[in-house]
Amino acid sequence: MHKPFIASLKRTALLCIDLQEEHRCDERYLVDGYGDVLAKVARLQAAARAVGVAVVHLAYIVDAGKVPLRRFHPLMADGRSAFSDAADPGTAICPEVAPVGGEAVLVKANASAFSHADFEPVLQERAIETLIVTGVWTEACVAATVKDAVDRGFRVVLVKDACGSGTHAMHATAIINLANRLYGGAVVDSLQALTLLADGHVAAWQVVGAVPLRFGFDDAAEVYAGL
Repeated sequence: MHKPFIASLKRTALLCIDLQEEHRCDERYLVDGYGDVLAKVARLQAAARAVGVAVVHLAYIVDAGKVPLRRFHPLMADGRSAFSDAADPGTAICPEVAPVGGEAVLVKANASAFSHADFEPVLQERAIETLIVTGVWTEACVAATVKDAVDRGFRVVLVKDACGSGTHAMHATAIINLANRLYGGAVVDSLQALTLLADGHVAAWQVVGAVPLRFGFDDAAEVYAGL
């Protein structure tokens, strides 16, 4: 249901997950509506910086020669990672949403931001309680990070239109499934997130009870729109 959500901006961070060039230049990993996602994240970054909210950047980069990979990690014939390979210029963070100043930039080789040993300490140093989450892909790295954050007791504000995936259907169903278990957090759109960053409070969808959102092929878009 929609109800007031309040956050201390001093204890809030904006996460920008895997907003890298490969999602608009590599035919295998194109994100639907990526340009719009980047534009909305850029506006959120500007708003966060204006009020002193920490902006933290994550990038998925795999160096198969340096990092132990999962047993079934997909590799190309030459042994390099099939995606986000360290030698691929597509792993660069898109300039529209690139870090500025001393903003934290953490490179990970797994889905969740919490797989990086320095990620949680970065949050702890700033006494972060609330994470405003943006990025790609919604059902993969975004979902893994959100689930780990909830497990660790962070309040997650999931910005549904500042995340993306290979298709809108993949994205929307991932958002719904995350919303069902977003205990202590909220689902917002980017305009609501801007309000939260300006005022420290916003009316937002928050989970009540256990798995309140049920959907099928015929009504998933309607359920998503209602968040």
